[in-house]
Amino acid sequence: MIPIRDTPAGATFAVKVKPRARKNALIGEVGDAMKLALTAPPTDGRANEACIEFFANLLDVPRSSITIASGETSRNKVIRVAGLSADDIRQRYT
Repeated sequence: MIPIRDTPAGATFAVKVKPRARKNALIGEVGDAMKLALTAPPTDGRANEACIEFFANLLDVPRSSITIASGETSRNKVIRVAGLSADDIRQRYT
């Protein structure tokens, strides 16, 4: 299970993104991060937008609640979810 941390701004967790995949899906874990396959290319912020959209749908929260806390230009990202605790995310993710 990946670590999900509570912060004053919201819960955070690590993600490793694989762009240009066949479908959008969680495909496992790599170290302390979720591995996320996205169909979007990594250009012009498309993969970042697809990542935000994916987690908003998965966790059933508005897109505005999901932000990329760090790693906008990297495959390794930290996602922040405002309005949910780490326990809430674990319940919705599993």
